[in-house]
Amino acid sequence: MLKRTFLRFVIVFATVASVLSPAHAVVEININKGNVEPLPIAVTDFLSGELGAKISDVVAADLKRSGLFAPISKGAFIEKITNPDAPPRFEDWKVINAQALVTGRVTQEADGRLKAEFRLWDSFAGQQMAGQQFFTEPKNWRRVAHIIADAIYERITGEKGYFDTRVVYVAESGPKTARKRQLSIMDQDGANARAITNSNDIVLTPRFSPNRQEVTYMSFEGDQPRVYLLQLESGRREVVGNFPGMTFSPRFSPDGQRVIMSLQQDGNANIYTMDLRSRTTTRLTSTAAIDTAPSYAPDGNRIVFESDRGGRQQLYVMGADGSGQNRISFGDGSYSTPVWSPRGDLIAFTKQSGGKFSIGVMKPDGSGERILTSGFHNEGPTWAPNGRVLMFFRQNAGAGGPQLYSIDLTGYNEQQVPTAGYASDPAWSPLLE
Repeated sequence: MLKRTFLRFVIVFATVASVLSPAHAVVEININKGNVEPLPIAVTDFLSGELGAKISDVVAADLKRSGLFAPISKGAFIEKITNPDAPPRFEDWKVINAQALVTGRVTQEADGRLKAEFRLWDSFAGQQMAGQQFFTEPKNWRRVAHIIADAIYERITGEKGYFDTRVVYVAESGPKTARKRQLSIMDQDGANARAITNSNDIVLTPRFSPNRQEVTYMSFEGDQPRVYLLQLESGRREVVGNFPGMTFSPRFSPDGQRVIMSLQQDGNANIYTMDLRSRTTTRLTSTAAIDTAPSYAPDGNRIVFESDRGGRQQLYVMGADGSGQNRISFGDGSYSTPVWSPRGDLIAFTKQSGGKFSIGVMKPDGSGERILTSGFHNEGPTWAPNGRVLMFFRQNAGAGGPQLYSIDLTGYNEQQVPTAGYASDPAWSPLLE
């Protein structure tokens, strides 16, 4: 089971007199300033032995990957934490410039459950900033670590974290001329990867439901391109609909009640929505061009899509009913794979120009275009649920296959996401519950 309620997570906020309110915290990160200097933070091994050290290592790795934190090497620690309930010797942590400090403990309850506790300290103010406890099954220890990292991230930045999430993607294997593609799912840091389809049929463009553990994707099963819905919990799969011609780029509406997609008929492609309850379809565009890759704004009132109606691929925005179709991209080159930020403030895209493929963002009216990264072939951005980080896939010149990468909105924190083999078409889940 995936949801915290099913995992039987119990969260208890520590009641300690020295806990600071957010208004009085000295340690904070303003992530709206652009390029932010990473905050030095010390994440100590949680008491309990090997498992405690593993949890603290995952917490530190999550924070480091965000680009906002700089975990200090454990070899530099002066104080050895023996009682995570007691205030640490703050002077020892100030000496190594640990502006924030994380301590914790992991124990086994009589009923077999795992109890994980952590405290976040402001070393320079000499105060506790946060403290929580979690109860769950031992097999879920990595999720506990991600949830702790999210709590630390939110407490210091004021923004929701994104570590307790998963990514569905197309795992690719075999030679380029006979590549096998199947859907796989993993934690956002690349751990716990597993296949969720197993066939030799081509699969493309997986997308998460915004409020259920459900994925939509396109498959050429039986040489017939169809859009499928896959229930991750049960593995149950169903066809969204049988349409004449090709179907492309399925994506959920923000309420999870509809799927929007592109259907190709008579040499052109237009955008349709399907109500998942009634299975009725509504046509939104009607052109002799190729309209595809639609993505809803988080409020569900607008849709961004790509179209070559002007001669080359560009980005357009329209109302959710298809009204008011307006072009928003006007830079050199062509634009594709748009996806609206969960925050609603930006649209990410792929841009092809000057022999390079770039990942960039712009405001919904087309202003403020910024390129975050460029290369031989970058494509398919997907947003973390807090709208601060993008994941995409990259094919380097001469490489055997594509790999996944992440980059934040500053464009400075780019990292490869580890996968066992080649990987493309990532889609980031909402925060797990």
